[in-house]
Amino acid sequence: MGTPVVLITGALTGIGRSAARAFAGEGNRIVVAGRHETAGQELAAELRALGAEVEFLRADVRKEDDVRNLIDRTVARFGRLDSGQQRRHRRPARPRDAADRR
Repeated sequence: MGTPVVLITGALTGIGRSAARAFAGEGNRIVVAGRHETAGQELAAELRALGAEVEFLRADVRKEDDVRNLIDRTVARFGRLDSGQQRRHRRPARPRDAADRR
């Protein structure tokens, strides 16, 4: 079957970055995605230094076209996509009270 290809969104910080490092350590081919070009390129270079075959793609997963483009470009680059990992952190919504409902 070959080396798995993993797409990780929200990969630039926190648990997403840790997931990218873990998948790289396991020998997966990786696409890391996020909204910040410089941070993304730095992470890709860090993962390459660990021996991973990696690509950074700038994307905002809140935009449907960006998500489609991520999948299309991942398959174009690696020939397939075996796993997708969404690691974007969202702050919980602020509790609402009766005054907010008017």
